[in-house]
Amino acid sequence: MSFLCWCALYEYHLSSAASKIIQFGSKKFTRMMIRKARQWLCVILIGSLSVLKTYGFYVNITYLESAVDVGAVCLDGSPPAYHLDMGSGAGINNWLVHIEGGGWCNNVSTCLARKLTRLGSSNQMVEQVAFSGILHDQPIYNPDFYNWNKIKVRYCDGASFTGDVEKVDPKTNLHFRGARIFRAVIEDLLAKGMNNAENAILSGCSAGGLTSILHCDKFKAFFPTSTKVKCLADAGYFINSRDLFGDRRLEAFYDDVVKLHGSAKNLPSSCTSKMKNSLCFFPENVVQEIETPLFITNAAYDSWQIKNALAPGVVDPHGTWHNCKLDIEQCSSDQIAIIQEFRLEFLRALDGFFGTSAPRGLFINSCYAHCQTEIQETWFMNDSPMLSNKTIGEAVGDWFYDRSAFEEIDCPYPCDKTCHNRIFK
Repeated sequence: MSFLCWCALYEYHLSSAASKIIQFGSKKFTRMMIRKARQWLCVILIGSLSVLKTYGFYVNITYLESAVDVGAVCLDGSPPAYHLDMGSGAGINNWLVHIEGGGWCNNVSTCLARKLTRLGSSNQMVEQVAFSGILHDQPIYNPDFYNWNKIKVRYCDGASFTGDVEKVDPKTNLHFRGARIFRAVIEDLLAKGMNNAENAILSGCSAGGLTSILHCDKFKAFFPTSTKVKCLADAGYFINSRDLFGDRRLEAFYDDVVKLHGSAKNLPSSCTSKMKNSLCFFPENVVQEIETPLFITNAAYDSWQIKNALAPGVVDPHGTWHNCKLDIEQCSSDQIAIIQEFRLEFLRALDGFFGTSAPRGLFINSCYAHCQTEIQETWFMNDSPMLSNKTIGEAVGDWFYDRSAFEEIDCPYPCDKTCHNRIFK
C-alpha cells in the first residue's frame, strides 16, 4: 500500500475520533490537533515504507486560515488549502496553478456526504500530496515547467469553484462558497509573489479542468497585460451527451448543481444571457467567448463520461456494460459502436473551440482515459501517448512558448498503439 493510502487510512480513523471529541473544544483547536497527529503518523509511516514507486515527490499542505474571515470556506466551513512547490532559477517568476478534480454535489444529501471527505473538508485532507507530470520538479520529466512555482489547489466546494451563497442553513451547515475560495487562493498567491509573474498558467484535471475553462478569463484579469497568461484543461471538456436511454443526464445534474450552489452569477454572462444557466457549465457553450489562450487535452473516449454520463448503472440494470466500462477491450462490437458514436458527438462539441482570435491548442487522443497531465506516464515519458510524434507535455510546452501550434485529433479506437488505456479494478 502506498504512503498516501496509509495516510488516508489513518486520516479516516482520526477524523472519526475527532467527531466524537470536537464537542469538548473549539473546532480550530481540534483541527490543529488532528493535523499534528496526522503529520506525525505520516512521518512514522514514511520511515517504515519502501522507496516510493512513482515518478514524483511530495509537497506539504498550506491551510488558508485567513480565508475563513471572508467566508471563503469548504462545504463544512473549514479553510481552503493548497500545496505549493516554489520555483527556482529561470522559473522563479513563472507560476502554474493547477486545480484538483473530483466531481460535483447536486443536492443537500450528496453535499452532506461529500463534506465528510477531502472533497468537502480540509479537515479530511492528507498533509502531503504527490506532484508528478506537469507538476514535476525535474527537467527529465517536465522539461518546460519543472522550475516554475507550482500549486495544486485542493477542491472542496463541489461546484468547480462557481458557488456563492451567503446564507448557511444551520441544520446542514453547508457552505456553498467555491467562487470565494478561488479568489481567496489567487489573491494569497499574488501576495506571495505571483503578482510579479512573467508567465502564468491556470490548469486543472476533470472538474478542475472545467474550472480552468470557466475561470480562464477571470484568472488572466488578476495579472498586468505584460504577463503571458494561458489556460490548460485536462479532461474537463464535459459534453451534453445522451445516455443509453436517450436522456441528457449530465444536463439535469448540472441544473441541480447550479441552483444549489448559486453558480449562475459566476458563469460567463455571455453564455447565461443566451441560454439557461446550467448549459453554461458545458465548455462547448462557453469556449467561443473565452479571450485568453486555451489548450484542451482530452480523451475522445473519456472514461469518466462513458461510465457516468453515457452508461451509468441506472440505465444498465442488468450490468451488461459492467466489464466494458472497466476495460474497453472487454466491450462487445455493439458497445464499441455506441462508444464510437460518443466520440463523434464529443468531436462535434469541439466545433465552437475554433474560430477565435486567441491562440488555441488541442490534443484529443483516442485513449480510454480520464486526466493525463498529472500522471507522469501519460504526460512525458518515452512510452507516453503521442500525436504527431509529440507527447502531451511536448505539445503543451510548444503551444505555451509559441514554438509551434498544436491542434491534433486522433484516429478512432483502436488505431492508436501509444495509448495508456485505463483498466479499472
